[in-house]
Amino acid sequence: MPTINRFADLHDEITAWRRDIHENPELQFDVHRTAGIVAAKLKEFGCDEVVEGIGKTGVVGVIRGKGKGGKVIGLRADMDALPIEEASGVPHASKTPGKMHACGHDGHTAMLMGAAKYLAETRNFDGTAVVIFQPAEEGGGGGREMVNEGMMERFGIEEVYGMHNMPGTPLGSFAIRPGPLMAAADLFEIDVTGKGGHAAMPHKAVDTTLVAAEIVVALQSIASRNLDPVESLVISVTSFQTETTAYNVIPDAVKLKGTVRTYTKEVQDLAETRMGEIAENVAKAFGATAKLNFMRNYPATVNAEGPAQKAGDVAARIVGEDRVNRMTPPVMGGEDFSFMLNARPGAFIFIGNGDTPNVHHPEYDFNDEAIPVGCSYWAKLVEELMPAA
Repeated sequence: MPTINRFADLHDEITAWRRDIHENPELQFDVHRTAGIVAAKLKEFGCDEVVEGIGKTGVVGVIRGKGKGGKVIGLRADMDALPIEEASGVPHASKTPGKMHACGHDGHTAMLMGAAKYLAETRNFDGTAVVIFQPAEEGGGGGREMVNEGMMERFGIEEVYGMHNMPGTPLGSFAIRPGPLMAAADLFEIDVTGKGGHAAMPHKAVDTTLVAAEIVVALQSIASRNLDPVESLVISVTSFQTETTAYNVIPDAVKLKGTVRTYTKEVQDLAETRMGEIAENVAKAFGATAKLNFMRNYPATVNAEGPAQKAGDVAARIVGEDRVNRMTPPVMGGEDFSFMLNARPGAFIFIGNGDTPNVHHPEYDFNDEAIPVGCSYWAKLVEELMPAA
């Protein structure tokens, strides 16, 4: 089964939507323009219900099939951009300094809009398709907000599916796996307190920069010496902040910041416990104190076995079995679709973006050639999981 012919006809129109969104990026929950465009289009397509303001600025459209009753399946796309200065050089580059669609959410939104247009036209399924346009995937937890506001219960969603583009994966291909696909993305801060002083007389101070540096090194022993080698854990200290910019002052305090990536709650718990113990006791050895603030942020993105199989089957019927990697390696990136998968069974799939710069890079741009494939996946997922009688 190739891509749906209707999406070849709509390709230019969907591309125009995508590039307009790309030119006008918005961050986190401040996606009022994008959400307004989505809501207006869904109404224009003839969706049975369009609800705005879920999860602050999220949009949900309801499309009922020809038959009465049936399942209710949610399809989700994210709408927000990133605080990055664009350097792609494309004609449709961002018009807003310091903001760009560097992760392809413009493409995700446009593809789901295209699928909604087709599904509202054809309605060749029994059941209900709920199209979900989410704000604030990039750090704001928009998926959590939509779930916490009762979206799943309000629309009766039984299964939920998501999709993300993947640079470096060939166009016209998909990648998926059952179980953990993306990592939990937690945040941490460690406050180190000592005694400041003159850098020329360190013996009269308790040097917090030295203490913090020892903590940074010691944290890496958790993955190498406390964790089963077959498990996965990343602890990255990404910020080392002192209260002074002087060359000759030992500061009273240092703040470390960073991220922890895990796939299971057991490893997550281990990391938090050992990080606190190491920070406290390394600092104590030098006569300082240290306190860990471990912030559990996005959970791991875990695909349910059945939905992952069904999603892979649909993808294979569109592009061919040889172009679907059903056991793609999990990645340590985080994704707040995880909140929706924690609420309902479902699956997250990667779609190939071709040989492009990676996401979150200033030269990245979503590949519009992926649009017919992505739209076809969404449409056939609905039609095959809820076939018309």
